[in-house]
Amino acid sequence: MAVPKRKVSRQRRDLRRSSHWKLDMPGIVKCPTCGEYVLPHRACKACGTYGGRKVIEVAE
Repeated sequence: MAVPKRKVSRQRRDLRRSSHWKLDMPGIVKCPTCGEYVLPHRACKACGTYGGRKVIEVAE
């Protein structure tokens, strides 16, 4: 059975793990109705439309 010969330091361990938790920019698209940036597959908070239909009422 393979056993490490020396203890891995905290710095080396954390450097190895640092790339696992990088945050990605979410895919953002423009609303076809008003042009605001929204997350895909969600209703637009600015105008209340989704898929070309008005689905929520937005207070102006």
